[in-house]
Amino acid sequence: MKTIPSDQLLAQLNWRYATKQFDTKRKISAADWAALEEALLLSPSSGGLQPWSFIVVTDPALRQKLVPVSYGQTKVAESSHLVVFAAKKNFNEADVDAHIAHTAKVRGVPVESLAEFRGMLVGGIVQAKDDATRAEWAARQTYIALGTLLTSAALLGIDACPMEGFDPAQYDKILGLGEKGLFSTVICTLGYRAETDSYADLPKVRFPKEKVILHV
Repeated sequence: MKTIPSDQLLAQLNWRYATKQFDTKRKISAADWAALEEALLLSPSSGGLQPWSFIVVTDPALRQKLVPVSYGQTKVAESSHLVVFAAKKNFNEADVDAHIAHTAKVRGVPVESLAEFRGMLVGGIVQAKDDATRAEWAARQTYIALGTLLTSAALLGIDACPMEGFDPAQYDKILGLGEKGLFSTVICTLGYRAETDSYADLPKVRFPKEKVILHV
């Protein structure tokens, strides 16, 4: 297993920031973007259930159409890439069964051997939560994937900006997410910072470690 030095990790995390302006001429290479998509696939989720989809919006006209419903934030159209994180609607027992069947196939084990695991997932997520709570659970899972994407991008020297400043209902309508059984939760623009983005050189504002990390 290859590792990176801890100082390199911290350097990249200090380097990253919520990019406000992107260089419209610089695009993420196909190889780097393929790696970021793989990073999304590798994101952890509760029970490994992956109640999500990641919509990579590539159509320039469609991205322009999303600007007005993103409170006029032009980086939605100007960044190299735009990812819309969407959670599954009405996550149910069939979704658990699909995950169990896929797990059995990938790991080469009988489905029956996963009966206890299936019972835990059905009981703890499908049966123990009402529709609204289950939707909130699915939405929270997408934020785990967002964190994976932001960190992975930073390690590759790629800028990103996570965004909640958009109209989810309009995104769902424009992208046809409802018909796919999905609802948007958060979005992320990625690319390379513009030289004119004054936020790039501002010092990070974080509370002192002793105020936010507690040892008990």
